[in-house]
Amino acid sequence: MYRKDDPHQLQFEDFYLPFGGKLRNDNRWVILSQQIPWQQIEQEYAGNFDGRDTGNVAKTARVALGALIIKERLGLTDRETVHQIQENPYLQYFLGFPEYEDKEPFDHSLMVHFRKRFDKETLSRINEMIVLQAKVPQEPSEATDQASDDDQPPANQGKLIMDATCTPADISYPTDLKLLNEAREKTEEMIDVMHTPFIGQRKKPRTYRQRARQDYLAVAKQKKPGSNKIRKAIRKQLGYLGRNLKTIKAMAQENLLTLLDKRLYRLLLVTHELYRQQLQMYTDRSHSMADRIVSIYQPHVRPIVRGKSKNPVEFGAKISVSLVDGYSFVDTLSWDAFNESGDLIDQVEAYRRRFGFYPASVHVDKIYRTRKNRRFCKSHGIRLSGPPLGRPRQVTEVNKAELAQVRRQQRQDELDRIAVEGKFGQGKRRFSLDRIMAKLAETSEAVIMVSFIVMNLEKILSGIVSFLLCSIAYLQKALLVPLRSRIRLRRFLQCGATGFVSNTLRV
Repeated sequence: MYRKDDPHQLQFEDFYLPFGGKLRNDNRWVILSQQIPWQQIEQEYAGNFDGRDTGNVAKTARVALGALIIKERLGLTDRETVHQIQENPYLQYFLGFPEYEDKEPFDHSLMVHFRKRFDKETLSRINEMIVLQAKVPQEPSEATDQASDDDQPPANQGKLIMDATCTPADISYPTDLKLLNEAREKTEEMIDVMHTPFIGQRKKPRTYRQRARQDYLAVAKQKKPGSNKIRKAIRKQLGYLGRNLKTIKAMAQENLLTLLDKRLYRLLLVTHELYRQQLQMYTDRSHSMADRIVSIYQPHVRPIVRGKSKNPVEFGAKISVSLVDGYSFVDTLSWDAFNESGDLIDQVEAYRRRFGFYPASVHVDKIYRTRKNRRFCKSHGIRLSGPPLGRPRQVTEVNKAELAQVRRQQRQDELDRIAVEGKFGQGKRRFSLDRIMAKLAETSEAVIMVSFIVMNLEKILSGIVSFLLCSIAYLQKALLVPLRSRIRLRRFLQCGATGFVSNTLRV
């Protein structure tokens, strides 16, 4: 059962604090709560429920999404997030509570359900809502006004920066030998569980677990085992694993699969596919396979070849991101590797859908500059960064100044593209994009999307603070309201700009 939340934002005077006092209106969580369109999110979130009036009442969209934002912004675990909400009245106000409650608002296990209820499409729309609400509309130019009068499409405006990266999952570096050993150990556990009703009645099927363990450690403990030793060890583990799977198949004919819980049954299905892939790669003497499994616990994770010097191959989801005026949008999120150059046209069209016009320039790296993308940008009057195709033009006295201007423009385009690299660095160093701790595919996608929502909220918050600081400087000159002392200046810097502006306006 789901009940919609009160649409009206609480007033600071109405938020009850049992220990006295009032909330400050310049607190960061209070400011952020005003930048999120909770009512539109409520409509998106309510679609997850069937509308019946039976059962327990579900948590509201503000509580669900707000808890995910708090967790990501503060870098907490699920359990610690609940404790912080319990202890902090500002976090409770951010979640829409009418008064302070000195108890856990919900169990920490609900955080998993919150991530499941917000899929990547819903979070992408929420991200657009937040950005479009906060982004200050640009002043219409004369060309735009003339185009609107003539019923022509608006002129191109703005810069679109695009790039792709990988968000690694929390798995150990996979090797074929390690994966086979893990799968073999799990099949041995399944055989033990399925044999439980027959203990003392008949002998348990052989698994050769001690010998298989010794064969694995004999190679795994070596610092640099040769390829022949590794191949021989893989062949042995394939034999042990294949024998266990045949044993499980024979026991399944006695309807013993019902003894396996959901976790073990899921691992059994993954193990069958892993055995098929590893056997085929061993037979073909290959190290590549379509939809290759690199973790039996997270079978959705795929290897992403990045070609970086530090990490040539990463294991996780690949994302394609658009950056506009410091605000980021995740246009593509896939667990399979893809060529990001195929997303340029869709990302440019998404830019037009969001803002109503095409970008004036698109800043990308070399992989995006295909002939198809160049033709598309040329047909829509969009300047694509980078040098043109063909031989460089020969420098003469006539075109010397023109070529110098082109080089300066190309240099500036490369400098503008650095912003998206910085956004990736912010997400991986400050937030959780460097290691996704969620285990399921849908919850991992939610973590990735929430990370970009939080980065956009940080951008909005920093913009508000900068605007208030500029407003204070203007008020000091225009209204001639001087600071009375250094103590007042220190209090202003400590308490925040919002409260100071409100007090100044009262004066």
